[in-house]
Amino acid sequence: MLLAGQQPSSESAAALESLCRAYWQPIFFFARRKGHSEEDAKDMTQQFFFKLLECNGFAGLDPGKGKFRTFLLTAFAHFMSNEYDRARAEKRGGGRITISLDELSEENAGPAVSSPETSAAILFDVRWARAVVKQALERLKIEMAATGKKPQFDALKGFLTAQADGGDYAQAAQKLGVADASVAVLVHRIRLRYRELVREEVARTVTNPAELAEEMRHLFAVLNQ
Repeated sequence: MLLAGQQPSSESAAALESLCRAYWQPIFFFARRKGHSEEDAKDMTQQFFFKLLECNGFAGLDPGKGKFRTFLLTAFAHFMSNEYDRARAEKRGGGRITISLDELSEENAGPAVSSPETSAAILFDVRWARAVVKQALERLKIEMAATGKKPQFDALKGFLTAQADGGDYAQAAQKLGVADASVAVLVHRIRLRYRELVREEVARTVTNPAELAEEMRHLFAVLNQ
């Protein structure tokens, strides 16, 4: 996140765009829970991230107060109340091309928190947590594929977040052509690496070790709800 907030450069722009593309879903669902239609929430999310990218929106971010999750929600709440109408008018008048966020729709965003009593802020945190682990899982997939271990990833990914039932390891062993006992070792290794990648992903969004520890606790608390 510190890199995203530095003076404009190809590196800082890439860092900011990477964070925006990774974490649009929490913003989108926050807007939906605030009562906006899917199309309005989509447009609002696009315009918000367009503004961040266009104006180097993290340039004034204080490294000592640096939780990206908190910054993003606060900035979006401000944008919704003060800047969205102007941004929409500028878009209509200036013929701008909005940011193309990947698959920006509810159909492609996975299951939403179903209870209508869930507050927008809690929904934002749930979506944030899911985005973090999704990014880590994608990195693990790419990493293992690069070392010729994609079949291993495909066979074992289900064990990253769930305990094995009777016979599951045997089925995985058969798919991989290894001994049953080897699967437990492989699962242990892939879980360790996955946790490391989750931690690295969270580390991208904070500025110091104390915040990292706090955000990790918050992440697991949200996921375990």
